[in-house]
Amino acid sequence: MKALAYGIGLQFRLDLRSKSLLVTCYLVPLLFYALMGGIFTSVMPEVSDTLIQSMTVMGVSMGALIGVPPTLAEIYGTDVRRMYQAGGVPSAFGLIAAALSAFTHLMIMSGIICVTAPFAFGAALPADMARYIGDLALFLLVSLSVACALGAWVGDQAKLTMLSQLIFLPSIMLSGILFPADLLPEFLQLLGRMFPAAWGYRLMAQGAGGMETTGSLSALVLIFILASALCGLGLRRRRRE
Repeated sequence: MKALAYGIGLQFRLDLRSKSLLVTCYLVPLLFYALMGGIFTSVMPEVSDTLIQSMTVMGVSMGALIGVPPTLAEIYGTDVRRMYQAGGVPSAFGLIAAALSAFTHLMIMSGIICVTAPFAFGAALPADMARYIGDLALFLLVSLSVACALGAWVGDQAKLTMLSQLIFLPSIMLSGILFPADLLPEFLQLLGRMFPAAWGYRLMAQGAGGMETTGSLSALVLIFILASALCGLGLRRRRRE
């Protein structure tokens, strides 16, 4: 346990020095929030009710899907993996450390949005902050599990970047954070429900309780289970390489 805590702390400090993680977990999401927050609230004042949730979904999705897979590719696609094997370190160690480090960074980024949005754009705070934090943590875990599945299966950096973007872009465009998902054709609505962003936004923007909340929770848990299974299979395949 002490070794795991040390590894997570080390990965967190390494991520602080990583330009790619700085860009994907902080710089781009916060710039997007600063720019689009002003545009959204000027054009559609009613958006202020869900501005925190929509900007958080965008930032978390970018940090997880674009920022984490390259870190995992550096671990499992280079000699670092062999160093783990030579030292008797479990193959899942790097994945867990990278995911928990990214979880911490993305929680900080989400906190910045939540604290500043009411002052900068008159955004409404979540009615139940404790529940909102719990929903955010679940959405973060699910998004990171998908990112880890990508990193565990794809070793080529170029292919990984392309796949990450192929998942990130439709998940944002079809999630309902930029415009109501009900305006989309039925096929695109169904496609959007395959990604965590759509369910995470619904969960964090909904009121407490109800069938819709239960449906969003169930969908996120299902995605997490499937992504975790893919992570396990991907790590097992890499051990055989």
